[in-house]
Amino acid sequence: MQDVRQGANSRRTPRTIAAKSRPAVSASQQQSLQQYQHALQLMQEGKYEKARTAFEKLTQEGSPEILERAKIYLTVCERHARKSSLQFATVEEQYDYAVSLLNTGDYEDARDHFENILDKRASADYAHYGLAVLNSITGQAEECLQHLSEAIALNRQNRIQARSDSDFNDMADDPRFTELLYPEVVEE
Repeated sequence: MQDVRQGANSRRTPRTIAAKSRPAVSASQQQSLQQYQHALQLMQEGKYEKARTAFEKLTQEGSPEILERAKIYLTVCERHARKSSLQFATVEEQYDYAVSLLNTGDYEDARDHFENILDKRASADYAHYGLAVLNSITGQAEECLQHLSEAIALNRQNRIQARSDSDFNDMADDPRFTELLYPEVVEE
């Protein structure tokens, strides 16, 4: 019979299959990973220009494993840097820019600009109207009605404009929308 006892020093830890197949990380890969983590941290802190520089360096010198992600984050940083560098002479100019964003489907940035206009000038009926259109397009009926109501209260011409605005087609079946646009037709 075989002795199954083993001494304390002869105990071996089994190696798993994953540990056998895991390739060793090279020094350059480790450095790329550290640079990538640093660039991510900069981006999360809102330091988009510094993060952009770090991601650019990674797209040129980084390891292939992180290349695609670095390119994506580089685009994000460039977008934020561009967004923060925009300067408008007037709120009307900013409104025109917001409408162009809305027309190209960049709803998040358009919303930011419309809301920024309202922060500067609460009585800007056109910004309320723009938010009403945006909310109609994105299926947010309550917000659409709220902003359209405010736009009409500030400028009655918005009611007439909204009646023929195709951007409100999704709202046409909502009775509250009809009451807002045609108050004279509402039954007593």
